Amino acid sequence: MSLRRFIRPARRLPVWLLLSVATPFIFEALLHLWRYSVPRPATELDTPFFTTCQEPDVGAPRENAVFVMLARNHELAKAKKTIVSIERAFNQWFNYPILFLNDEPWDPRFIRELNETAGGKATFEVIPREQWTFPDWVDPDAAKQNIKEQGETRTPHAGEEGYHHMCRFYSGKFYQLEAMKKYKWYWRLEPDVDFTCAITYDPFVQMARHKKVYGFTIALWEVGASCPGLFRATADYKEMNGIPTNNLWKAMYSASWMPFPFRRLLSWLPHRDAHGDGWSLCHYWSNFEIADMDFFRTRAYQEYFEYLDKKKGFYFERWGDAAVHSLAIAMFVDPRKVHHFEDFGYRHDKLFQCPSNAPGGQLPESQLLGNESMGAWSPESEGGIGCRCTCDGSNPRNYGDYCLNKLKQPTTVHRRWFAWLL
Repeated sequence: MSLRRFIRPARRLPVWLLLSVATPFIFEALLHLWRYSVPRPATELDTPFFTTCQEPDVGAPRENAVFVMLARNHELAKAKKTIVSIERAFNQWFNYPILFLNDEPWDPRFIRELNETAGGKATFEVIPREQWTFPDWVDPDAAKQNIKEQGETRTPHAGEEGYHHMCRFYSGKFYQLEAMKKYKWYWRLEPDVDFTCAITYDPFVQMARHKKVYGFTIALWEVGASCPGLFRATADYKEMNGIPTNNLWKAMYSASWMPFPFRRLLSWLPHRDAHGDGWSLCHYWSNFEIADMDFFRTRAYQEYFEYLDKKKGFYFERWGDAAVHSLAIAMFVDPRKVHHFEDFGYRHDKLFQCPSNAPGGQLPESQLLGNESMGAWSPESEGGIGCRCTCDGSNPRNYGDYCLNKLKQPTTVHRRWFAWLL
C-alpha cells in the first residue's frame, strides 16, 4: 500500500497572508533607509574657490597659518622633495612658515638642507616624550604584544609601534603642542608628495573668507581591519552626549536594509552602531588637510578624543587619525564648512588627483608666474579648473569615486555621476 495515502501534502500559505506578514517589515526597512537619505541642495554649496590661474597677490594680508610635516631623519630626500614641490607650486609667492616635527633629535644635516630648500622659513621641533608614548592607562607590555599580533595579520602599519603613537598624536595631542599654539591654521605635508598644479591663491585666506573648517583632496575607504571598534565607540559617544545628526553624519553611513528588530543583531559586527547600522568606511585622507585648529582645540573635540583615548583603540586596534578626524568632522561640523580642493593636483604614495587645465585661464603673460613656475603644463580642456597642471587630465584621479561622492552628497546637486547612489 502506498504511503501517499497517509501523508498529507504540505499546505501552501496564501500569498495574501505572506504579504500581510512581510509588508510591515518591508515598510519599516524602507522608512529606515529614507531616514538616512541625504537631501540634495538646490545649488552647489562647495564650489572651487577659483577655476583658473590667479595673479598671486604677494602683498595681501596672510592668515595665521603654518605648514606642518612629521618626518624622520632618514626621510631627508623625501621631505626635501615635498618642500621643493610646495615651494614651486605655492609658497614661493606666499611665504608661509614650515614646521618640521620629529620624535627624535634632528640630524644637523636635515636641518641645514631643509632650511635651504624652504628659504629659511623652517623651524624644527622635537615632540615631547610624554606625547609620543603609551598613556598611563595602557599597559605597555600588553600593548606591545597586541601590536605584534596585529602585525601578523598584515594590516597596514598595524605592527609598527611608532605608527600607533603617530595616529594618537595627530588625533589629539598635536593641536596642543607648544610649537603649534601660536597658529590658527595648518596645512599638513608628508614626505614624498608632489603638487602637480600651481596654487596661485591663498587657500588659508579663502577658507577663512568662506567660513570653512576643513579642506581635503582625497576621500577613500579606511582599512576595515585596522579599526573594527572605532565607529561603534564614536556612535555611542554621539548618542550619549545627545549630539544632533547632520547630513554629513548621514553621508558616512551605510544604513542597514534589515528591518527592526532583526537589525539590532547586526550591532555585534564591526563598524556598526548599537542599532545595527554601519559606517561605509569612507573618510578624508589626512595626508593632505588644511584645517582650522580652533575646531580641533574645542572642548567638544578634545572630550571626544579623550573618550577614544580611554578606549585604548589607538593601541589595541590601529585607529588612524584620518578616520578619527573624519568622524569628528561629520559629527560636529556643518557640511558646508568642509571644502574639497578639487582644483589642486596632489600625489602621495600611489594615490593622486590632478584636474585638467582651465581653458584660457593659464595666464601665460604673467611676469610673476613666469613660464617655468610648473614647467611645461598640459593642454587646456573644456571644463578644466586647474592652473598649470602637469598631468594630461585624462585621468583626474586614480581612486574610486564612491567615497568622494558619498561625502560630497550634502553639498552637491544631483549629477549624472551621482545617479547610482540615489
